[in-house]
Order: sequence, then structure tokens, then C-alpha cells
Amino acid sequence: MGKIEKLQENINNSKYIVALTGAGISTAAGIADFRGEKGIYTRGVYDPYKTFNLDYFKKDPSFFFKFAKEYVDVYKHTKPTNAHYFLSALEKKGNLKAIITQNIDRLHQLAGSKNVIELHGSFERGYCLRCGRTYDFKWMMENLGKNGELKCICGGIVKPDIVFFGEPVKEMDKAEEYARKADLFLVIGSSLSVQPAGLLPYITSGKVVIINKGEVEFPEDKVYLRIDDDIEKTVESLKW
Repeated sequence: MGKIEKLQENINNSKYIVALTGAGISTAAGIADFRGEKGIYTRGVYDPYKTFNLDYFKKDPSFFFKFAKEYVDVYKHTKPTNAHYFLSALEKKGNLKAIITQNIDRLHQLAGSKNVIELHGSFERGYCLRCGRTYDFKWMMENLGKNGELKCICGGIVKPDIVFFGEPVKEMDKAEEYARKADLFLVIGSSLSVQPAGLLPYITSGKVVIINKGEVEFPEDKVYLRIDDDIEKTVESLKW
């Protein structure tokens, strides 16, 4: 039995599937990953410390706002990939119980997925670091486009509700609860190099299947099935 057939059989027979997704699931949509061959960090486009460190952001948010402006310019033309729709279809069938994502792009929700745990937050909303006033994605998109920055009416800096270095991830307890219950744990588009998300496959009681092109930081002897291939190609080979 080939790997695709083996994956298909396990998807069909599983009652409690949980998926962990990383940046690799969205690269086919045109959103660059961080550590891949053409990733944001790999190409040296942005200094990780100056761009995504909370303390540095409070001192000088210009580095992050430069990234954010480029991000929303790309996002305006971005649509979910087949892999996003694949997971949405599994949820509608009832055997996928949750998606745990490291991504901030909300493409899972755009594809129709309902139970999405966003460990690193998203651009769905932002809040002023001075007065706490909240702003929605539309406002942030418009202001980044016009002004290249996000300033509250009080003059404070508006920070999108994404997790920076120096901040705890969101809903990790909930993610762990789903991981423990899974009978099939799908890792899609993640190298598992970022913690604490990378710990989730260690605590699941289910079979770990990794679909990711490139190296993955997880012991081979703990992987039930490893597909080192293009995610879109893999998903298109499945029946869903």
C-alpha cells in the first residue's frame, strides 16, 4: 500500500482527527513562510528581533509596520488553498474535530472551518497599547495602506492581536486537550521547530502523520506516516 492510500484509509477510519497547520499550508496561496527555502527569515528581508519582538515594537514599531503593510497588500489577493478546503471538508463530515494553527492569516476560516485554535493570534483585530481601544481588520488594512502605520485616536500604537516574541501563545490548554483526544494527528505545513506548538505531536494519543516538504524536527520513530512532498499535490490525490 502506498503512502497516499495509507493516509486515505486512516482518514476514512478515524473518528477524532486533529490537525496542526503551519506556514507551509499557506505558501501555495502566496503567503511567504518564515523558515522555508524562500522564507522571510531565510531571505533576510526582516530582522526577526526588530520586527516581532514586543519590547522592540513598543520602542520602534516601524519595522513591524513595514512587514504588516506588505502582508496585508498580499492578503488582499489571497484565497484559501485546496489544503484549507480539504480540512474544512473533513470538519463538515464530522471526523475532524479541531484545527490548531500557527498561522495568522485566517485562511482556514475563509475556507469554512469553524473550530480553529489560533495559537499565534491573527490580524482579525488590533488594540491600542495605550488606551486599549480595539480596531478591526478593515481599519488596520486601510490605515496601513494610507499611512504605513497604525495609530489610535489617542495617539497610541495599535498592535494587531498576533503573538510576538515575549508573549505567551493563545489557547494552548485547549490545543493540548484536543491533541490528547485525537486518534489521528495531522501535521500539515509545519517543521515543528517553533514551540510550544511543536510539542503537541508528543502528547497525542493518536497516530502522527506529517505532510511537509523539507526537514521536520520530530523523531522518525514516533511518526506513523511521513509524506515529504508538496501539500497541494498530496491533498489533490485524496478523496474528500
